[in-house]
Amino acid sequence: METAAEQIPLEHFLFAAGVLFSIGVYGVLSRRNAVLILMSVELMLNAVAVNFVAFAVYTDGALFRGLIFAVFVIIIAAAEVGLALGIILRVFRNRATANVDEVSQLKW
Repeated sequence: METAAEQIPLEHFLFAAGVLFSIGVYGVLSRRNAVLILMSVELMLNAVAVNFVAFAVYTDGALFRGLIFAVFVIIIAAAEVGLALGIILRVFRNRATANVDEVSQLKW
């Protein structure tokens, strides 16, 4: 029975992760809404996690180094979402907007 490393080339996973990361960069650079920017950053972090998992499977499947790094990326992403959403909600309550262009200072 063939493993996943023998069926699908590594380049396919890297290309998919590169596309996800590029979409995330485009979203960060082109969006004005803070929630959409946050979603784009999450997309970029998920692309990095896909790379970690792909390299973990293709280099040494018995060692879980890439998978452990991917779990750390997911944990960091969850903490970042919690903190960023708290900040965004606080700014929205005080300024009644979530656009980053209209919120030039965080001083009330």
